[in-house]
Amino acid sequence: MTIRRPGMPGDLPRPETLWARWGLLAVLEATTEGEETPSVHRTGCWIDTGGLHLDDCGCTWWTLARMGEGRFVLYGEDESSAVKWHKPAIDMLAGAPDWLPHDKLRDLLEGYELGCVYWYENGAWSRAPYPDDLDDDGLDCGMSRFADRNDVVQALDLGEGEGDEPGTVLNRAERYELTPEALESLVTASAYDHWDLPAMLRALHLTGLAGEGSSSGAASNGVRMA
Repeated sequence: MTIRRPGMPGDLPRPETLWARWGLLAVLEATTEGEETPSVHRTGCWIDTGGLHLDDCGCTWWTLARMGEGRFVLYGEDESSAVKWHKPAIDMLAGAPDWLPHDKLRDLLEGYELGCVYWYENGAWSRAPYPDDLDDDGLDCGMSRFADRNDVVQALDLGEGEGDEPGTVLNRAERYELTPEALESLVTASAYDHWDLPAMLRALHLTGLAGEGSSSGAASNGVRMA
């Protein structure tokens, strides 16, 4: 899947798929390090009650949040985005539904910290209209890592061992069947020694990728598979 510049709503995968791919990376990167010191800037992928987050501590940060049944919001920025600098100004919330986290988004807008906003409801992604002369809104540089499934597989660094292949683990995540037992087997089989299994299991619970048959099931977290 290709994301154009600037991005178009149809360039994004379904939010359940985007959530699964992003959430899997958040689970694999989960660690208790820094949990007691919230002032420390986090990098990589992680999840909390505010949704899924991505931050490279450099030029890009993003958040994907569930906003109720069948509703998601994706917002963030990359240094490639020209939206907030465009003249005349672009209203990134033009046409946005009232269920978006408007207070949060306005705070980011006032601080020139927001590059674009996309929202999903009624089976489709949407965003504010852009002028024809806008070159980029940052969506490609921010989200292309999740749009192409092969890119996600390549990003899964599971270490050498007898565990599942990256594609198999991703398949389970996209079906919302990534069980705690599968994570434990992955950690046990891997040659890596940096896994933080308790943190991974907590992240799995928050993502809902374990499916309806688990206490961390997708149904309890508002995810429904099409």
